[in-house]
Order: sequence, then C-alpha cells, then structure tokens
Amino acid sequence: MQDASSPARKATLSSRICADLRAAILRGDLAPAEKINLDRLRETYQISISPLREAVSRLIAEGLVNFEDQRGYSVSPVSLADLAEVTRLRGELETIALGEAVNNGDLEWESAVMGALYRLSRTAKETPDAWEEAHSAFHMALISGCGAPRLLQICTMLRTLQDRYRRLWPMSPKDGTARQIAEEHRAIAEAATSREAARATALLRAHIEATGTELRARMQAHSPATP
Repeated sequence: MQDASSPARKATLSSRICADLRAAILRGDLAPAEKINLDRLRETYQISISPLREAVSRLIAEGLVNFEDQRGYSVSPVSLADLAEVTRLRGELETIALGEAVNNGDLEWESAVMGALYRLSRTAKETPDAWEEAHSAFHMALISGCGAPRLLQICTMLRTLQDRYRRLWPMSPKDGTARQIAEEHRAIAEAATSREAARATALLRAHIEATGTELRARMQAHSPATP
C-alpha cells in the first residue's frame, strides 16, 4: 500500500489536480488573470501544499498560469496580441511537425491518423468534452510521426493555448461561417496519408490561420476592449 506522502502518491495527486485545473482554465471556470488561491485549493482537495505547487508549476510550463513575486499565481491573461502570436507560432511549428511526420511516419502512423479522423467525425459537437478530446487526439495523431519529442511538446502547448481561446469565445449560431471544419480535417488527413507533404502542410496552416482569424473577430465583437 502506498503511503499518502510517498513520491508515487504525490505524483498521482499532482497529475489529477493539474488535469482539473487545466480543464477549469480551458472552460473559463477560472477566468483569465484570475488569482489562484493555493490555500483555498488545498482545502478543496484536502492535501498538502507540495503536490498542489507541483501541479501549478506544470501549468506554468504549459503557458496557462503565471507567477509573479509578491503577487503569487494567476491564470494567464488573454489578448489579441497573444492570440496572434500563438496562432503564428502554431502555424509555423505544427506544419514543420506534420511535414516530418509525412516523410517519416509508418503504416501505424497512417492508421492512427485515419482512426483519429473517424473518431472525430463520429463525435457530436453537442457533447463538447468528448468532441474536444477527439479533436485534440486528431491533431496529435497528425504530427505524432515526426520523431521529434520536443517539437511535439511545444506543438501540444500551442494547440492547447489556441484551443483555450476557441473555448472562451465559442462560435454562436448568429456568427455564421463558410468553413466546413469536418471537410478541412478530412482533406488534411487524406493529403498527409497520401504523402503529399506540401499540400498537407498548406492545408494545415490554412486551417490554423482561419481559426485564428475567426477567434480574433469573435473577441473583437464580444470584448471590444480586449487589447
């Protein structure tokens, strides 16, 4: 039996708390720039401060939490400038990763991509948590064959940061859009598994940039004072 203070037990607690806090930030339950009260969280989870600090430190590395001397921890703020930077970097780095995956991926990678596409296509947006999970899995499958763990880590972080904006400013029926997101995903997957690197990366870049453009418009429409 594991002791409550054992390293394995602390790691389990930290991972669970990190996942809970990440989900709360992405949903907006913890608002941008909101202060994170560690004492309150410690009472909520009934744990010591050590695994809690470890969980929050992970979120700092993911770009979702900030730390300042004398002010403590807070949820990372949002802005048009930050969205633009995240979108630009994601477009640059994720397309590099996809190009490498197209060149280096094996049959298992191809199967993973098409399997993730099928799962995403069969997951209704009316079940948002399930759709978000399937959506993330699809984008990860696309670049998983690149053979560059550090690049994958950075791409995952940037995708999560852009996804945060998408969840904070979701599309409403009145927004309207000419985009066919499911078709965009299908076209990217088919070009990638057909080993058409130039086409696949161009489609992925356009997909990411179009999302950034839509998000900017939604932010400006619903939060005109956002810097």
